[in-house]
Amino acid sequence: MSVLDEKIEENEKINWDLTEVRKVKKALLVIDMQNVCVGDKHATYFRYDNEILVQAVNEVIDANESNMVIYIKNVMKKNLINKFAPFQAYEGTEEVELVSNLRIASNYVFTKNEGNAFTNPKLNDFLKEHNIECVEVVGVDGGGCVALTALGAIKEGYSVIVNESAIGTMFDKNKEKYFKKLRKSDVKFV
Repeated sequence: MSVLDEKIEENEKINWDLTEVRKVKKALLVIDMQNVCVGDKHATYFRYDNEILVQAVNEVIDANESNMVIYIKNVMKKNLINKFAPFQAYEGTEEVELVSNLRIASNYVFTKNEGNAFTNPKLNDFLKEHNIECVEVVGVDGGGCVALTALGAIKEGYSVIVNESAIGTMFDKNKEKYFKKLRKSDVKFV
């Protein structure tokens, strides 16, 4: 093989490497879309436009049919502090269940006791086991659990997409603060 042929072959290999598209494995995290927050009999503490929000989340779930869809449920610990909380969502109660009009695309459900879903190490283990590199977050609340989970995902090394079209927010000041941090962390907002 001549030097010229070797250079041509080398350039073809480089061009092939550059044009090869690497598919990033993504998971959609659907956060706290539970009866207590957005159900028909939701706690009066929560004030979202439930019908529109659930519809928006369902559209994002449908758009992620080729990705893993994971549902995150907030489950409160039974303790004195939570006894006086403005709402209750304990394991085994109707309040903690996902809303009936939410599209269920998988049986992947993880619980959390804090705002950041990554405080449950089983979630991170599961994502790593499935080679997930990117997470997209939707659900409630943009000024709480959704933003805290996005920040937790960054800390664990994931790229993050915040899909604002399917996030309900009551805590606007917190949302502004957290979203500012997320934007500094190179999170993609759609």
